[in-house]
Amino acid sequence: MPENDTNVTVSLLIPIYNAEKYLKECLDSAAAQTLDGIEIICINDGSKDSSRDIIQSYMDKDPRFRVIDKPNSGYGISMNMGLKEARGEYIGILESDDFVDADELETLYKVAKENDADVVKSNFYEYWTTPEPKNKFFEYSTEEMCNHLFEAYDEPQVFWMQPSIWSAIYKKSFLNENDIDFLETPGASYQDTGFNFKVWCAAKRAYCVHDAFLHYRQDNAASSIKDPKKLYFVCDEYEEMFRYLHERFPEKADKLDKILVSMQYDTYMWNYERLDSSADALKLEWLERFSKDFKKFMDDGLVDFSLYSPWKPRDMRLIIDEPKLFKAMRDREGNAPHTVGTKRESKKYYKDLGGKAYVERVKQYRKEY
Repeated sequence: MPENDTNVTVSLLIPIYNAEKYLKECLDSAAAQTLDGIEIICINDGSKDSSRDIIQSYMDKDPRFRVIDKPNSGYGISMNMGLKEARGEYIGILESDDFVDADELETLYKVAKENDADVVKSNFYEYWTTPEPKNKFFEYSTEEMCNHLFEAYDEPQVFWMQPSIWSAIYKKSFLNENDIDFLETPGASYQDTGFNFKVWCAAKRAYCVHDAFLHYRQDNAASSIKDPKKLYFVCDEYEEMFRYLHERFPEKADKLDKILVSMQYDTYMWNYERLDSSADALKLEWLERFSKDFKKFMDDGLVDFSLYSPWKPRDMRLIIDEPKLFKAMRDREGNAPHTVGTKRESKKYYKDLGGKAYVERVKQYRKEY
């Protein structure tokens, strides 16, 4: 691993795989950074389009650009290679379909140096290209959370927030000392979840700024997170997060175990709701995994319902007890339980599905609502 170069302020890591459609906009924004002393490390994950040629064109005219070429093996391996090669005092991350304002790194680095921060986190914009360019401010951190140092363990709301690891910079020595890296699962799905959790587990000097700099693209149809084949990789991420917590910070486990389980519930539900309505078999298969995992959490005393919105305990119990019925209710009634059609039609629907027991369970569920 290379030693930190004191002349390099921030190493900006850009993982790239077949990103030609958006890559020039991304690299232009990296090249426009006003902070002196940065290096821009492009990790080319075996791209088969013109991405490598585009990277080369920037290297030819700007010595701050470097490239790591590797066979296609996934986001986690790419990012870990970038972390090892980075020479900067701080690490930044930029996805190849996003772009940033020119003063991002200068602003975050100044805050980091003034506060000797482990991590400095900003808000960001959700960005759409069509039907016309549009930015929507995403408030990751409220005004009350910003402009002061905090230890993440004492401000647990950060654990529930969207990972968005690319709207922050991280002190490299902090990452190294706390063994913070990416899980090397195939493809590019969910690895930011584990990295983000490890950062907040370990961070004693965290700082949030309210301004936004990064434009997070929402209309990339090729985004890997939309691939249902990678659904179960999130389970690997949570196993890794539990491992890291118990091995590195066992003294924090009593509190963070329950927070981690509540995060896992939200992630599992988000995964379920994003599955296409035509994926019936996969939806039921996922709910059965959901049921199995959360039954164990319940049995182990790791579900603290005070951490959940009021309707979530009701849904969780139904998923644990009757995943097939939960799916049937969502398919028929959506997120809010109500009778679709006449009461007689509704009763017949559930009776045909599971007999009188299902009819009674639906009645109970509606009463809890």
